[in-house]
Formats: sequence, structure tokens, C-alpha cells
Amino acid sequence: MRHVVILGSTGSIGTQALEVIDSRRDQFDVVGLTAGGSQLDLLAAQVREFAPRLVAVPTEADAAALRALLPGTTTEIVGEGGNERAARMPADVVLNAITGAAGLLATLATMEQGTTLALANKESLVIGGRLVTDAAAPGQLVAVDSEHSAFAQALRAGRAKEVRRLILTASGGPFRGRTRAELADVTPEQALAHPTWTMGRVITINSATLINKGLELIEAALLYGVDLDDVTVVVHPSSDVHSMVEYVDGATIAQASPPDMKLPIALGLTWPDRVPDAASGYDWSVPRTWSFEPLDDEAFPAVELARTAGKAAGTAPAVYNAANEVCVDAFCAGDIGFLDITDTVEAVVMEHLSGEHVADADLTVEAVLAADAWARARATEIVARVAP
Repeated sequence: MRHVVILGSTGSIGTQALEVIDSRRDQFDVVGLTAGGSQLDLLAAQVREFAPRLVAVPTEADAAALRALLPGTTTEIVGEGGNERAARMPADVVLNAITGAAGLLATLATMEQGTTLALANKESLVIGGRLVTDAAAPGQLVAVDSEHSAFAQALRAGRAKEVRRLILTASGGPFRGRTRAELADVTPEQALAHPTWTMGRVITINSATLINKGLELIEAALLYGVDLDDVTVVVHPSSDVHSMVEYVDGATIAQASPPDMKLPIALGLTWPDRVPDAASGYDWSVPRTWSFEPLDDEAFPAVELARTAGKAAGTAPAVYNAANEVCVDAFCAGDIGFLDITDTVEAVVMEHLSGEHVADADLTVEAVLAADAWARARATEIVARVAP
């Protein structure tokens, strides 16, 4: 029996993780859940179904509202600081599925507790950088992103010294093939129509700009100890091959499966063991073809901008992520255009690198949080100038 804490249980990853667990109650026991306050009815239903010992929401007001939905519950309901408290619960694995930089403190709390961390909150690793990797014991940090789970699986085929490069696949999003000029007038509704994955709002917009692939580029380098220049991004529209590892003898090992996050989620909960029938395989009795193409860096410069931020390390990745979170909200509100997202992120990152950048050797949690706050304020100022 594996005891599980899920941070972000009402989001896309959290709900799918509970679906994996629900069909395997003899293997998993949910001991803790946390979520934002926007879906308290769903969270209450999860508490009734899985009876965790602890459930956490962002504020005391949210906690009071949740208690009202759960009269007579024996589950402890807490407010502010609940993510970190849940991360420190006695458990076998903590699944961090929080969205954005808000997941950092919970990631660090899990590292400190010594519990296996199934990481779906890539932003906490990207902005925390060496603070997270230095705190992680060998094998403690397990990837849940489909691409990074694919790397972990493909890396079993050889030794670390035999790896030439990681090949990170990208669907290309809904605007693959468009020129930069053709992206000027796209709408939030169009950007939210991802061709192969159903995800939350922020990650879906990030996939349209390829900011998400930039975050994944930095994540891959940190998780697997490779140079950023040894991670190649290639566009693979069908999202069947989730990523590949090229070895020094010319062999390339690919991990392929139909697009379904339940497979990497299940692996994250049980790594290195596999969960039988976690997701459906292919029907090899029907023809199928897969294609790959290079990334158009002129139309989608976010990946190379992430490479620049990742090489600078220190607080630069936190600035990249924080400025983007502000811009995604502004774009969805109709305050800026699609191209303004990456342009604004670039302006904020470059200004940071020319001034207040904290180097990797001097990185602290306080420096990360300060850089995050500065980037949000600076991006907000630029957005205000751009907005009609």
C-alpha cells in the first residue's frame, strides 16, 4: 500500500491521479489533498470519496466554506500554509500538481521531509534550480511531465556517460506552421484549442507560445544533469513520441504511447515500477505514421529565450516564469496580444540579466521569491503600456 498526498487535486493532473488511484484502492491510500479555492464542491466530493486525513485550501475563509460542505467529516481542514503542511505528512509519495511558482515551497518541504516527490509542477524545479536539486536525495525526484517521464524511461537503456543528447518533443501547439506575422491576431480561444492534449488554462496557453517547452528544456537539464545545449527540441505534431534519448553510438531510444497523462502519472506514483493497464496502448493492426520537424525559432522564440535564462541560472529562470504568468493572465483578459506574451517576457528577462540578477552560487529561496515579485511587477508595468 502506497500512501499518497496530492497537491492540486482539483486540477487536470490531480483529478487524473485520483482516477488512477480510484481503480486501484488496494494499492493506494490518499492521506492528504490540497487545492485552490475555486472548486470547493469538487474538492468536497474528493474528500467524501477518498477520506484523507488532511485537506488544505488557500485561506481560512476557504477552509470555513469547505467545512460547511462537509458536516461531520473527520478529515482535518486547514487554510493558509496547508500545501507545505501536507507535503510534510508521513507518506510514500507527494504528487505536486500545483500550477506555477506557487508550488516551490511545497516542493522544498517534500525534499526536506525525505518523501518521494512526483513532480508535475515543473515551475518549482525551474525557478528553484539547484536549491531543489541539491536538496533532493538520489531517486527522490520523479518526473510526471510526459516528456520527462519519457526521458527517465529511455535513460534505462544506457549509462549516463553514454548519453549524447536528450531530444525533447513538442506538438507545436495550435499554431504550428504559422509565421510570426500570422500570429499577431490570434485570440485566447484559439490559443486554448490544443490539438492533442486537454490541460489547464495556463499550460495550454504556454503550449501555444512554446513557453511551456522552454520551461521543460530547463527542467530536463536540471533533472538529468545534462548541458542545456545537449537538449534538442523537435516538433512532433501527434504527441505519440513523448521524448527520446540519443546515445553516443548513434542509437536513439524513444518512448511512445497514445497521448494520455495517466501513464506518466501512474509511473510517478510507483516509480520505478509500472502500473498494469494504467493507460491504453496502440492498436498495431491499423496503419500509423509519425512525423518530426525542426522548431521555427523565429515564430516561436520562447525556447531559445529559456535556454538563455537557463544558462544564466540563478534567478533568471524565476523571472522567465513569473513574467510569463502575468502575461498569460493579461492575454486571456484581452489586455495584450499573443506576440506580446513572449516579447514582454524577453524584455523582463533581459532587463533582469543586466541588473539585479543573482548568480547560481548565491541563490536562496528569498532571492528567488524577490526575483519572482520583481518580474511580476515589471511585467505588469509593461503590460499596462501595451494594453489598448
